[in-house]
Amino acid sequence: MTKILDTEGFHDLFDLQLNKNGLFQHTFANEIIRKYDIRGIVNNNLFEIDAYAIGLAFSQHINVSDTKTVTVGYDGRHSSCLLESALIKGLLAGGALVTRIGLVPTPMLYYSVHHLSADAGIIVTGSHNAPDYNGFKFMLKDRPFYGADLQELAFNAADGLYPNKQGRVKTADIKTSYLGRLNRTYHGKKPLSVVWDPGNGAAGEIVQELASTLPGCHCVINGDIDGDFPNHHPDPTVPSNLEQLKQAVIEGKHDLGIAFDGDGDRIGVVDRNGQIIAADRILTLFSKDILTRNPEATFIADVKTSQTFFDTINKRGGNAIMWNTGHSLIKTKMIETNALLAGEMSGHIFFADSYYGFDDALYAAVRLISLIAESSLSFEEMCASLPAAHATPEIRIPCPENQKQNIMENILNLASSSIDDICTIDGIRISNEHGWWLIRPSNTEPVLVARCEAWSPNSLLKLTNTVKELIEQQGLQFNTTS
Repeated sequence: MTKILDTEGFHDLFDLQLNKNGLFQHTFANEIIRKYDIRGIVNNNLFEIDAYAIGLAFSQHINVSDTKTVTVGYDGRHSSCLLESALIKGLLAGGALVTRIGLVPTPMLYYSVHHLSADAGIIVTGSHNAPDYNGFKFMLKDRPFYGADLQELAFNAADGLYPNKQGRVKTADIKTSYLGRLNRTYHGKKPLSVVWDPGNGAAGEIVQELASTLPGCHCVINGDIDGDFPNHHPDPTVPSNLEQLKQAVIEGKHDLGIAFDGDGDRIGVVDRNGQIIAADRILTLFSKDILTRNPEATFIADVKTSQTFFDTINKRGGNAIMWNTGHSLIKTKMIETNALLAGEMSGHIFFADSYYGFDDALYAAVRLISLIAESSLSFEEMCASLPAAHATPEIRIPCPENQKQNIMENILNLASSSIDDICTIDGIRISNEHGWWLIRPSNTEPVLVARCEAWSPNSLLKLTNTVKELIEQQGLQFNTTS
């Protein structure tokens, strides 16, 4: 149901300092304008006035010829409500028609743009970052909004904007529709026992409702939304953050466990033995299933992904593409290539065979449970059927933002002296007779990310030592348990 919201207060602007031409000019801290979102530390380099400027600049950016509709949501962080309110003030001052969908995980924001036939969407979220972070993710109805779009938004804000229009705001509850869409995805034949861990993030409420409607036995831990993330950090790519989930699965003798990051667009999975199943292996299972219905389909994975993913698809007649890490970059490449599935080692998985092509970890979870429940094999047997390889998890190496570029150039110069195969699609991926290693700069955190994969334990050790030596030569600390 949609209703008109009382707009009193939303049209009250900040105490803005306008120039003599009536323009509002605002300069963002350089470091918060990221490659595919805006993100910073609240009351350090990200403030309410930034949120207002983002709303105003975004509305004027998309209102080229007529008024556009924008859906807006926010996550469970303590700062998100204030930033959402300021964002909406800016959108309204730019003339946008705003639909507020409330506290939701990021995939529900993406879903709202499709379901409500909106022109664009923005969610206030710090994703998987620490509690003092927050930020903004954007989408247009037909493509991601990132990169040059964000740079232009920042330029327009600094150049000057007219806060002189009267937009309108209403509210909509899309929970029932979204839950219905997820439930229609399930086609399992055998009930499963599953533990869910939203990590006290924004997906908590919707996960609890979803779990209560699916067949089988379901247990939710850390389902209360809490911006302090009191039980563990909401990042399922870090093994230590899955310890509580692993314990719950083993002690309860459940079939598997599923974790989400702070805004619900990334998934982590453990099997009944508490073994972490890497996202690229989950992605390979999905690709094999999709190929049975769509021969010669195209699939995309980021540079951190196992070589077994690409080899499995190509051997079965599909087309596997290695691409840049980054949800906006992946979605853009999917549109360009008509790919039916894409994914990242970070747990972003994008379905376009019977879904919308955005990263929705809740949808991915239901697809996984349905896939297992339809199979005559157990989850462990399904994973064991995949080609074996020895690999490290993602290794995070702390690195100041202002040093990333120089360090990556230094590493490339050192690596270029070898005769190994070098891929520079995103960072540096080196392949040789032992396997491959990767070092790339994170676009969301002040770290470099490394990963190695080899065909034997001894080869993995050799590759890992190579990366360790290269990293330590740059004065950085290499720790495989990070």
